[in-house]
Amino acid sequence: MRVLYFGSYSLNNPRNAVLIKGLRANGIEVLECRDTSRFFLLRCARLFLKYLKFIGRFDVMIVGFSGQELMFLARLLTFKPIIFDVFTSHYMGYILDRKYFSPRSWRAKYYHFLDEWSCQLADKLLLDTQAHIDYFVKEFDLPKEKFHRIWLGANTEQFQSRPAAKTEQFSVIFWGNFIPLQGVEYMIRAAKILENEPIQFTFIGDGGQTFEANKKLSEELGLKNVKFPGKLEWDDLHQAVAQADVCLGAFSDSIKADVTIQNKIFETLASGKALITARTAAVQELLKDGENCLMVNKADPEDLAEKILRLKNDAELKEKIAANGLNFFQENLTEKKLGEMLVKVL
Repeated sequence: MRVLYFGSYSLNNPRNAVLIKGLRANGIEVLECRDTSRFFLLRCARLFLKYLKFIGRFDVMIVGFSGQELMFLARLLTFKPIIFDVFTSHYMGYILDRKYFSPRSWRAKYYHFLDEWSCQLADKLLLDTQAHIDYFVKEFDLPKEKFHRIWLGANTEQFQSRPAAKTEQFSVIFWGNFIPLQGVEYMIRAAKILENEPIQFTFIGDGGQTFEANKKLSEELGLKNVKFPGKLEWDDLHQAVAQADVCLGAFSDSIKADVTIQNKIFETLASGKALITARTAAVQELLKDGENCLMVNKADPEDLAEKILRLKNDAELKEKIAANGLNFFQENLTEKKLGEMLVKVL
């Protein structure tokens, strides 16, 4: 079977890289028709011209993330089956979570239309959790049987268990974009609760809607146990993860946080580190509290501080959770394993 991966997807995004690598690891020939031109009309024109050389050479098309805007072009180009890797909702992300525009605005109506009809045009749809599927089925009135759950995974060439030198301070890190679903403010308030403990919090990244507000909150609280080193090069990020005792997931009480599982959660598991994240519908589909992670109440800095302190004071529990998380990842979430799931859909 030959698959044409189509769209403006980025290979820097782990979702796309993981699925393409996973398909190839399972013996599927993957052809790529990709263009990342900045202007939409130019991108469409270039994709059309590139597509011409693939006519008759593939059995199934996969439209990669982010592909809502390009599903209409994809459907015009081929009558072959199309699998759309939806991955996330524009309406949920831009309107409900980040609140860039009012739910009554024309932008909200546009994003809602785009989510619904891009899914209607596909033969099969991929999402990362059952909770996310349930949201799409209800919000956009879509048939449940079109959806298949495939976990996000992580790029194992980048994130893997690495040796690390011991340090005196207990290290807690977060990395990612500073957007509402992450709940960074709750991590900062947990740091305030633990400011008299030998615990160092590091928040890696420099982009996102809440970055400046998060830094300002840290300054207002007078925290000396918090660092914002900015965005790190990959090698530096991997070293920071290797040196960490605990890695943090997401903690907000938003709908997006409840139905999705963030990249860094899978990357933490792949790195063999102890994970603390919020108790959400999505996370509970995948992980077990006290076995391969610790879960805390959403938007609750006191509970988060208590769980961090628990792992600091119980090295055996910390190592158990880290080891179990790594084993679980290697048995269920590698590129090859996720590729097997996608082959079944094909």
